[in-house]
Amino acid sequence: MKKLIQQCLVVLVLVGGLSTSGNRCLSAAEAKQQTEWKAVAASVVITPEKNMWMAGYAARTKPAEGKVHDLYAKLLILEDARGQKLVMITTDLIGITPALRDPIAAQLERDYQIPASALLMNASHTHCGPELREPKASRRGLGGDRGAEARAYTQGLVRRLVAAIGEALPQMEPAVLKYSYGRAGFSMNRRLPTKDGVINSPHPQGPVDQRVPVLMVERPDSSLMAVLFGYACHNTTLSFYQFCGDYAGYAQEDIEADHPGTVALFMMGCGGDQNPYPRRSLDLAKQHGRALANAVETALEVKQPRVIHGPLGIAMGDVELDFAAPPTKEELLKRKENGNKYEVSHATRLLDQLEERGGIQTRFAFPLQVIQFGKDLTLVAVCGETVVDYSHRFQNELKSGFGAAKDTDPIVWVAGYSNNVFGYLPSLRVLKEGGYEGARAMIYSSYPGPFAESVEQKVAAKVHQLTEQARRAALSD
Repeated sequence: MKKLIQQCLVVLVLVGGLSTSGNRCLSAAEAKQQTEWKAVAASVVITPEKNMWMAGYAARTKPAEGKVHDLYAKLLILEDARGQKLVMITTDLIGITPALRDPIAAQLERDYQIPASALLMNASHTHCGPELREPKASRRGLGGDRGAEARAYTQGLVRRLVAAIGEALPQMEPAVLKYSYGRAGFSMNRRLPTKDGVINSPHPQGPVDQRVPVLMVERPDSSLMAVLFGYACHNTTLSFYQFCGDYAGYAQEDIEADHPGTVALFMMGCGGDQNPYPRRSLDLAKQHGRALANAVETALEVKQPRVIHGPLGIAMGDVELDFAAPPTKEELLKRKENGNKYEVSHATRLLDQLEERGGIQTRFAFPLQVIQFGKDLTLVAVCGETVVDYSHRFQNELKSGFGAAKDTDPIVWVAGYSNNVFGYLPSLRVLKEGGYEGARAMIYSSYPGPFAESVEQKVAAKVHQLTEQARRAALSD
């Protein structure tokens, strides 16, 4: 009896004197759940202080004219029982650039000994956020030094996020992680096949991923500290000139209003070829946000969510992709005469490459990241505007690995728009079908054209390699 009392006292010290069942002695399993994770969550307002130019639509002709609500970056920092940390930052931004991520990763390594591989940054891809990159040549004459403006905003954002992480780290507290999911039905494939090729229009028969994965971060008293949730759909309900988080921003607002004291974080999925329908009004953005929040609420009501154990295993590495054969100088000169301002701009950039480098870029490397939570959850973070095929493929191929029993299979969560959003990442199917996501969107970039047909297999091979590394790391003593 004396030994049992001693065990109870030790558990109460570890969890701060709180339990989900009053004053009774916690079981060994409950004690482990409540002491194997530490966590902290925070919100940072990132709305531009002035009405700078907005990202997302090439046809914009003027800066923003105000805001509907604030834009946010949300932090969720986890630490396993071995002391390994994971920093996740979700943002109401069009994308993540190296100019944003790299300085944050460098400071985390230098100041807190958190490796760059343990930083996951994700963008909601709202098309009503600030411009982050140097504007393309076809838009540079539209007023102001927009490149300097974008650089200043990015540098200020780096400082704010690094400061927020520094303030959050000392406030980490014991936590329990749980997973469930809901569904939301407003996303639809937007690649409609026609006799003239693929066009951007609702395609009800096209592939979708309407699941809403939800990671619940609970304090030892079962109150919600944070809710991380995802969805695979463009944040393009809106196209006006006011800063707004679109449906994802409204979903986060609704969840936080329904659960005071909780930080809601939206992590964009593989929505590169998915749109919210219907579109083009603020009321619709609010409706879609409420629908997504309702899906999260449904997941929160699941009676037996899966408890997510540690430890963490993290692997990150670059995959090098090939572009298809670039156009010749003669082809580019012809394009400059065709009258389409975007094709003229693209041809000009490639001709500049020929002049400055003696050749056109033929390869491109970007990082992939896999985070393994014990035997329970595999989180795959893919760069670029990732199409839905990648989500389906990795959920099918990575869901086994720890045993034959279904309840021991890891959950697989695939996030696109992570760490470096350079443009579209098509699957082989999308590449062969063509259309905007397959090839046409490249004219808004400095890349020569579509990727080579090896694109999907190279990405998949690297993800499998990183998954094996992360799982080994998670299970190592």
